[in-house]
Amino acid sequence: MTRPDKDHSEILRRRLHNQHLSRPTLKTPAAVVGWLCAVQAQDYPAAKWALGSRMRSAVDADVERAFNEGAILRTHLLRPTWHFVLPDDIRWLLDLTAPRIKTGLAYRHKQLDLDSRTLHRASAAIGKSLLDGVPRTRDELREVLGQAGIRSLGVERMTHIMAMAEIDGIVCSGPRKGKRFTYALMDDRAPRGPSLERDEALAMLAARYFRSRGPASVQDFAKWAGLTVADARRGLEVVKDGLRSVEADGATLWFPVNRPARARSSTAYLLSIYDELISSYKGRRAIVEPEHAKKLVGMGNALTAVIAIDGRIVGTWKRRLSAKAVTIETRPFDSLTRAGARAVAAAARRYGEFLGLPATLD
Repeated sequence: MTRPDKDHSEILRRRLHNQHLSRPTLKTPAAVVGWLCAVQAQDYPAAKWALGSRMRSAVDADVERAFNEGAILRTHLLRPTWHFVLPDDIRWLLDLTAPRIKTGLAYRHKQLDLDSRTLHRASAAIGKSLLDGVPRTRDELREVLGQAGIRSLGVERMTHIMAMAEIDGIVCSGPRKGKRFTYALMDDRAPRGPSLERDEALAMLAARYFRSRGPASVQDFAKWAGLTVADARRGLEVVKDGLRSVEADGATLWFPVNRPARARSSTAYLLSIYDELISSYKGRRAIVEPEHAKKLVGMGNALTAVIAIDGRIVGTWKRRLSAKAVTIETRPFDSLTRAGARAVAAAARRYGEFLGLPATLD
């Protein structure tokens, strides 16, 4: 297994510390989401594990309960894709990022014959149907739209209608009905509070990003947040006096003034390809060897994820679930050291504990 150079090792050590991976001391799912500000969540089981891996003694049921009770919400924002956010953060994040999202989706909406009038009618019908306070599934809302005269609702067209209702702040996640997701009125799940001016929101997002993900560049921040680099710089400019910086790989990386504790040698992490340790950064030289970086392209599916040792991606893994156990199949890029193999086995045990199942390695 190739070891990162000294500079990359220090970058990774700080990122693991600031993301609460090397020190998973946070006690609740809401505390993790609040610290990270937004957590990518289109792969729901993997997103729950992303929170659990940053918590002390977490189990899957804890995250599920927080989601169903509305302590954490799930909606489209930032780049956009689904993210976990707190009720207190959802509105200012949407206010900040929705205009750019809508511009990016305009061409696809034209292809799907979703003009502004149709989207407005759809959102109005959805909002009206939820005034009774009863969350509804997507299939139930498809019937509502059909009754309103909005038909030809294939999977993609319906997906975009619901995403726009989220981006417009009409709906967000409701509690699950069994395994099915529901939508609820945002006014019911996230009561309105004080709003932020745009520059205040940029500074708030920059402060939350760099404290939880530094060392990172302004380009990393822009990519993660779905902002222009100019807006990312505006946010950073307000908060950079409270940060330190270092030059690496031709970029200036910013990070909070702290002294991360040394993690024990060869600590392994079983992560989703969507985990914030990966999706938070545009540059990947610190986390993966160039010859392996191309293997990450196109990996984004619920069955494939990455093995990281001390923050460095060294292979992939998949899980097989049964009622009685979880089997984890690992595929290292290169042969692991004995210490690395033991670390992966320990990570597998922790994942099994999160699911409440014995874990075996295949």
